[in-house]
Amino acid sequence: MIPSANFDSVFGQGRLKLDQANGIRNIINIEIPNHKDQDLGGKPSVRQQDVFPRVISVTSGKGGVGKTNIVCNLAIAFSRLGKKVLVLDADLGLANIDILYDLKPLYNMEHVINGGKKLSDIIMDGPEGIRIIPAGSGLSDLTNLTEGQKLNLLSEFESLDETIDIFLIDTGAGISSNVIYFNLAADECIVVATDEPTSLTDAYAMIKVMAIKYGTTYFKLLVNMVNEKQAKSVFFSMNQAVERFLNHVFIDYIGYIPVDDLLKQALIKRKTIMELYPDAKASRFFNTLAKRLLQNPPRVYDSGNIKFFLKRFINFRETYDIRK
Repeated sequence: MIPSANFDSVFGQGRLKLDQANGIRNIINIEIPNHKDQDLGGKPSVRQQDVFPRVISVTSGKGGVGKTNIVCNLAIAFSRLGKKVLVLDADLGLANIDILYDLKPLYNMEHVINGGKKLSDIIMDGPEGIRIIPAGSGLSDLTNLTEGQKLNLLSEFESLDETIDIFLIDTGAGISSNVIYFNLAADECIVVATDEPTSLTDAYAMIKVMAIKYGTTYFKLLVNMVNEKQAKSVFFSMNQAVERFLNHVFIDYIGYIPVDDLLKQALIKRKTIMELYPDAKASRFFNTLAKRLLQNPPRVYDSGNIKFFLKRFINFRETYDIRK
């Protein structure tokens, strides 16, 4: 974590080096969508998008930043773009996905981890064709999985017989071993932050741990519950801190979700804003975010971390050689 003495200087105003130009360029190019939500143009690479699932973790250093709400709404946005979506509630001790989708699961990840059920046994149907892997609440024994449990879980995912385009993982908050495990198992890591100083500091701590201890060098930053000016300020502050203290780490700004009173109203009704208020301002931003993520192919990692569905991809590559 950033030393407290350096907080004001690190997260203050400052110049950015040119090697972060791509992230800054994304800020310039991201525009507020109009009411009709214009098509951003461009299509995702068939080789990278349709051969094997894109595994995207959505994480945060601090709780209460709206991470789960983002996952649930983004999943619906992907589904409406014709993608087959699987959502994993990876907050194993404090599950919330089932609440936002108003589901009542009979089984959850606890039953899989303890060996009572297969992963395929607990998957549920969510709204608009989304498939859900529920977790459990109040299960303290699941908050820190053993290495054996993690390997068994990885094996379950490798053998999962689901047709998937997008696999969204809603991690817990913080830097626990579970959170790190699910982030490392994904192809892309979206870090959610707000403009609160504690959110910035904890998001930086998450990035620092994954970069220094596990070699992850690329992160996507999504700013929640802000306006455009605040979102840009959060990115510049985070980018400056990363640039100053972490070598070879890149932060890609992918946009923001605005403050919208309808988000809270939908949450009270146990629905997503995309379902209840598809023309709301926040809904249009979720649509734009989903399109932007699809038109940008996943970045190839060089960290050597084990990923979900890796074996399936290797087998396909050996058979069809997608590099051609």
